[in-house]
Amino acid sequence: MATDSQFRRAVCQKHEALLEDYLNGELSGADAKPAIEHWQNCPSCRALLEDAALSARLLRAAEPSPDPGPGFARKVMARIRAAESEMSALRASFWQPFVSFGWRFAATATLALMAFVSYNVRWGHHAQPNVVAARPISVTDILAPEPAWVSANGDEVLMMVADSDHEKD
Repeated sequence: MATDSQFRRAVCQKHEALLEDYLNGELSGADAKPAIEHWQNCPSCRALLEDAALSARLLRAAEPSPDPGPGFARKVMARIRAAESEMSALRASFWQPFVSFGWRFAATATLALMAFVSYNVRWGHHAQPNVVAARPISVTDILAPEPAWVSANGDEVLMMVADSDHEKD
């Protein structure tokens, strides 16, 4: 079921379509009478009619512009392309120092990596000779207690404390 506002909207849309014909004087008397009555009774349509009449007067007051000619579209498109190419050149020139720095950094890192790998291949994998230092045994070595033992981590310290506690018992 259509509401009153929906009905008014449909009527207003019908009369809005007649505005241009009315302003150009192309609306006949039979069609003009109900439209004029509606525009007088409907405030929104009356404001729309006043705005359209003002716009029509302004358009009549303005002088028509000369025809731009057949080459107008080509000239405009050429200017647009030139502006786009300038903008892309500006963007490229902005990022160029960063790109150059990136390539230099990558080349330096590659050279450093090659130097480290070649060093490792050349000198890193040579087996060290398993040489035991031989020294003569002295009397003090035989009579002296075991040399002091330095622990390497916390577990060894705990083991040393546990061993020393058992010796007292």
